[in-house]
Formats: sequence, structure tokens, C-alpha cells
Amino acid sequence: MEDLLVVPLDRANVDTDAIIPKQFMKSVKRTGFGVNLFDEWRYLDHGEPGQDVSSRQPNPDFPLNQARFAGARILLTRDNFGCGSSREHAAWALSDFGIRALIAPSFADIFYGNCFKNGLLPIRLDERVVQDLFDLVARPSGLRLEIDLEAQTIRPVGGDALPFGIEPERKRRLLKGLDDVALTLGQADLIREYERVRRAREPWLFN
Repeated sequence: MEDLLVVPLDRANVDTDAIIPKQFMKSVKRTGFGVNLFDEWRYLDHGEPGQDVSSRQPNPDFPLNQARFAGARILLTRDNFGCGSSREHAAWALSDFGIRALIAPSFADIFYGNCFKNGLLPIRLDERVVQDLFDLVARPSGLRLEIDLEAQTIRPVGGDALPFGIEPERKRRLLKGLDDVALTLGQADLIREYERVRRAREPWLFN
């Protein structure tokens, strides 16, 4: 089981405009948003779509810019992450950056659902457990976690397993790599039969 590096974002009520600011929502391709994830916090200057980020001023105090968190795949944060607008671009930006799982005491409902639609695993844990994880991240050695989706546990390397809950259907979809399109295509035979019957019953709709 792979162990993944954790990066902390010690803020509550992080809204989707902070995750991916509105000026970067110029595409529906799901890719290309990672460079502008948390743009207003990651950079000291104002960013615009298409701008070469190598010419910008990174904020050295922001965790995602710090060398010790380079390559992190798990984001540890606080209550109500993903609040605000329903933009699915927030999940796209996190995924495109390389984040595979998020841990928080709670998530905004629409954002929570958007995570599963895009292959992200949002893990809800008790506030006391989340605080313990923040304490571990603060150590010089940082924190790496093993995630076992099948068993529904996370385990700090060398530590005890911590259980988490997840809805059975959402768990199945993540384990099998299914999104909404894949689920629809899985019903292709039924859809074709429905269209055949409807065409025979109501032919005027197809003229």
C-alpha cells in the first residue's frame, strides 16, 4: 500500500473561489487548472489566465510552495472546506495539481459530491483526530499516510489505523474508477432498447 505525503492548509471555510479564482474558469476540459490552485494565496502578485506562472512571485509562507511538502498528494484542512459556489472547477484544480485525497472535519455538500465525480477521496474525521494529524504534520519529518479505501482506514506510517466512513456506492465508484459518463455507458443496451421502443411508439418525434 502506497504512503502519501500530507500538506496542511490550516484554514476553515475555504471557499471554491479561493480554491480556483473565477478568472481562471475559462475552460471545461478539466485540465490546466492545477497551476492556479489557491492562486491568490500561492502567489504574491495577481494572476491572469494564460499567464506564465514561472514569471510570478510565489508566496514562501504558503504550504504548497514549501520544499518539504513538494509532491504532496493528501490535503489536510479544516471545517467546511469547499463552501461557496458550486463550481466543479475546484475539484478539477485539486486533481490537476496532483491531490488524490482530502481530510477535514467537514466539507460543503456540493463540493463533496464533486470530489467523487472526479476521482478525489474526501475523508471526514473527527475534529480531535484532524488536530492530531496537524500536530504530526508539524514535525520536522512531516506526515505520510497510507489510505486503504477497501478497508476504509488511513494509517500514519508506523502508527495505528484510523477508520473513516464513506457511502457504499461512492466507494464502489472510486474503487472501479467510474464517473457519471462511465455509469451511463454501462447502461448502453438499455438506453438503445428504450430508444427503439420509443421510436416505434412515437415516430413523429423522430421526423
